[in-house]
Amino acid sequence: MPIHRVLTEFGMGTSLRRQDYTQAARRGLQDALWHNSINMAELFGFPKEAMLIDVQIAVQEPHRVDTDALLDIFPYGQPTINVSKGGLDIARPDGKPTVIANVAINVSFDMVPA
Repeated sequence: MPIHRVLTEFGMGTSLRRQDYTQAARRGLQDALWHNSINMAELFGFPKEAMLIDVQIAVQEPHRVDTDALLDIFPYGQPTINVSKGGLDIARPDGKPTVIANVAINVSFDMVPA
């Protein structure tokens, strides 16, 4: 069956003082998810576990994001998390940057076209 994307959400998260790239990514994911009630599964008659969730995270230091620590954000579905270089590190007077993560979440289903 073909994969069809049915939803894209965007978010942004920060770590203001600790330079915690995983926390900035977590906050970006929450920003994207917490503003919505994603009920696409019910709309198409699928169980929520059938949701294919493709997560893109962009930060300046991708190797510092612990993707396994982010999986608990998703109560259902099949998340895949990819991290790439992007986002922003904003200089602060104390020399430690504020970390900004940009996040995109795509939700798809394996379905037969209508």
